[in-house]
Amino acid sequence: MIYRRIFSDLESHLSEKQMTVVTGMRRTGKTTALKHLLKASGSSNSLYLDLEKAENRYLFKQQSYEDVKISLQIEGADFDKKLFIAIDEIQLVPEITSVLKYFYDTYDIKFLLSGSSSFYLKNRFSESLSGRKQIFEMFPLTFFEFLSFKNIDTEKFPSGFVKFNYTFYTKYKSFYEEYLRFGGFPEIAAIENQTRKISYLKDILNSYIELDIKLLSDFAKADELYKLIRLLSTRVGQKTDFTKLANITGISIYNLKGFMQLLDYTYFIKIVPAFVRSIDREIAQQQKMYFADSGLLTVLGNTDRAALLENTLANALYNYGSVKYYAKKNGQEIDFILNESIAAEVKLTPGIHDKNTLRRRAESIDIQTHYIVGLELPDSEYSDFVWAGTL
Repeated sequence: MIYRRIFSDLESHLSEKQMTVVTGMRRTGKTTALKHLLKASGSSNSLYLDLEKAENRYLFKQQSYEDVKISLQIEGADFDKKLFIAIDEIQLVPEITSVLKYFYDTYDIKFLLSGSSSFYLKNRFSESLSGRKQIFEMFPLTFFEFLSFKNIDTEKFPSGFVKFNYTFYTKYKSFYEEYLRFGGFPEIAAIENQTRKISYLKDILNSYIELDIKLLSDFAKADELYKLIRLLSTRVGQKTDFTKLANITGISIYNLKGFMQLLDYTYFIKIVPAFVRSIDREIAQQQKMYFADSGLLTVLGNTDRAALLENTLANALYNYGSVKYYAKKNGQEIDFILNESIAAEVKLTPGIHDKNTLRRRAESIDIQTHYIVGLELPDSEYSDFVWAGTL
């Protein structure tokens, strides 16, 4: 098992009474995280229950808490001492919150939970378990983690906005090209055959629609949602114009907004707002949208390298803080504004003119720190940029 960056935070929370809740898109490694925590607890008094299994769902749907307790005892739980219980896919049993609350308040139990929907976990789940849980979000692999899955030595791996280094670039560029095209789902990273990678990505996409969407939405509209997803995959990094999307898809603006919210809540897309100095203006500005993983774009048919690069970097920048974009009415834009203090522009092949243009635009909005992030080495000797693989 490869050690994920999030594991240190999860391990630190093991000693807390609060429930540890891991949420994120399907197939990002939540089950592995729960099993890792059970092992890290060092306790033999522990259980792992997957709610995708009907018998485990039934266990938490019984009429009395005593019946639930008896069933857990049959599974091996000892309520007379500290107990660790890991429960996977809790969104599949909405009524489980009352059961968890009772056992949390009554016994010395550390609950380790996972779920695929931020809507369920941050809304319905939060209402009944206020103060009793902490939510940790898990995403596809970073490029650093991707290299670890490939058993590549990352001991001297530079990270962040570091200046382009030719030796580092030549050593890792082929791996980054693979990461760019197929994304960072852990099981995809572990596969070498490209045909199998595509097959697995299709399975992830189908599982998302068949399971998460069926649970949280009107499944009769799944075809409409898939149509929208296909269209959005061609508009990564563009402003979201609901009127235009409605005209193309035939879906009402009301339903479009609902679908976009659903895609956001289930971690399928990330919404990037506009950077402005006024909150009211920010609300009025159109948002941009990026997919949670570049592999999803590839399997949906968007293999444009510029789009894959911008999408990949949008996800990477979220590891450093809040992400927005800047645009003027005359069409001038800055791809990303990080933490409202750093401007970043993405270019396949960067040049000195890109740096100068970004500097002028950034300084016009009082941002002094700015970086060109590039993928390919320019023909000239220009190297004053950040290679995408370091972010």
